[in-house]
Amino acid sequence: MNSIKRYMQFVKPYKWKIVLTIIIGILKFGIPLLIPLITKYVIDGIINGDMSQTEQVQELLLVMGGALFIFAIVRPPIEYARQYLAQWTGNTILYDVRNKLFDHIQRLSLRYYSSTKTGEVISRVIHDVEQTKNFVITGLMNIWLDMFTIVIAIAIMLSLNVSLTLVAIALFPLYGFAIKYFYSRLRSLTRDRSQALAEVQGHLHERVQGMPVIRSFALEDYEQEQFNKQNGNFLNKALEHTSWNAKTFSVTSTITDLAPLFVITFAGYQVIQGNIGIGTMVAFIGYMDRVYAPLRRLVNSSTVLTQSIASMDRVFEFMDEEYDIKDKDNAIELKEVEGHITFDHISFRYEEEENEVLHNLYLNVKKGETIAFVGMSGGGKSTLISLIPRFYDVESGNICIDGTDIRDVQVRSLRDKIGMVLQDNILFSESIRMNIKMGNPYATDEQMIEAAKAANAHDFIMQLPNGYDTLVGERGVKLSGGQKQRVAIARVFLKNPPILILDEATSALDLESEHFIQEALEKLAAHRTTFIVAHRLSTITHADRIVVIEDGEIKEAGSHDQLMKQQGSYYNLYQVQQLDVPSI
Repeated sequence: MNSIKRYMQFVKPYKWKIVLTIIIGILKFGIPLLIPLITKYVIDGIINGDMSQTEQVQELLLVMGGALFIFAIVRPPIEYARQYLAQWTGNTILYDVRNKLFDHIQRLSLRYYSSTKTGEVISRVIHDVEQTKNFVITGLMNIWLDMFTIVIAIAIMLSLNVSLTLVAIALFPLYGFAIKYFYSRLRSLTRDRSQALAEVQGHLHERVQGMPVIRSFALEDYEQEQFNKQNGNFLNKALEHTSWNAKTFSVTSTITDLAPLFVITFAGYQVIQGNIGIGTMVAFIGYMDRVYAPLRRLVNSSTVLTQSIASMDRVFEFMDEEYDIKDKDNAIELKEVEGHITFDHISFRYEEEENEVLHNLYLNVKKGETIAFVGMSGGGKSTLISLIPRFYDVESGNICIDGTDIRDVQVRSLRDKIGMVLQDNILFSESIRMNIKMGNPYATDEQMIEAAKAANAHDFIMQLPNGYDTLVGERGVKLSGGQKQRVAIARVFLKNPPILILDEATSALDLESEHFIQEALEKLAAHRTTFIVAHRLSTITHADRIVVIEDGEIKEAGSHDQLMKQQGSYYNLYQVQQLDVPSI
């Protein structure tokens, strides 16, 4: 029930739209309740009435003309208004929920995404949120309309004949028992099925992204087996859910089939005894459909509501994921940045049960200084630079920018002052123009082109079929590695941040691309505090300081010449790489 209370916060702004929809719906469902009364009057009042044939025809035409006006002229706009209002309200609420979830997605830490499949996240935002719409349409509208229809129909039936009405509703208690018995388990079965579907989506999303790997290793048959397992698990959960649902409908359908038989039997006996007219009997049989059709819908609505509440549970379970990175209540906006950064005896581990990745590390970086981090893989270099924009928070110690702890400033304002160029930069599957403007969405086209020129990207962009409007495909698949990097660098030029982070920005590129990119990066790093992570040591010999990190600690620090003279860890790494270079 807690999920329902929380969901109602999204519903609350539209409560009067829902009330209006229900009022219009009562008219829409109430009008058909006239048909059995009209039938009764035609049989008992006109056909069996004390009138001449001419009067009977006139009265019949008058009654049916009025009915035709109501059903052909009055009812259609009422039906349209109810349908439109119901769908408008439901879809608008889903819009609000998804907006809230997308904001939540952007606040979740990288730690969460490292342990959660993307497909599962998408499943909750798309599939589960869509399922909650049924709570609005069915739970807040249709159920009330069906209940009003039943109440109005029973009231009319009571006015016609009390004893027949009591026979008609005699099986109602069985409905209550069936719903209580069957639907108590349906919610958990629905959650299990939704989770199994999310797992299929997560598995499928990963495999679609990794299709080049599957093809290159000829893993199609193996991956088909793996997908069959995931798909089979969903099938089992779906069939278990379907089986239980089918039992529910078989019981409730039996009840709805028996009730009219009881009424026909008792009403037929009353007609034979002369206690009621044939028109009353026919009207009652007509009202049985008007009572039990909504009752069948209520049973179906119970199933739909159970499914939507289970989806609600999953939506709010996702929404309750804690943020690892939060702004303090009194966090200040980081405005002007000089670029003096201090790592003050920081330690960090990714998970509580894991070993520390960084141990009591201290480093003082001056404004405008270029710092290169080198060392063997797994030493903590990339971890260290990920702490600067607060992708993670330190376990102990602190990181200060111009003397201010970065945990005391608003995280968005902190990241606004940092530009990053990574080894595998993500480009969105839109135009080059849009991807560069991610650095500053409000920049002019002239500013964007200047940024592209500074990144040595303008020339190759203009050679593409549609220039800056060329679509790059998912993750920039239509561009070469060097072209992707230059677009990413142009993005940072457009952002123009005071702090720059380059993480393996030139690795795995051909020599020509590396030359263009290295030239652009040196231009980009000018007059900025810059951090570089590189395995290829020849690309960082120009750095003001080279810091050797091993096992989460600083082993050496100094310029290239200083470290070469020491003949320590950096010297050994450099010598190994020089030996790897083929002689000419």
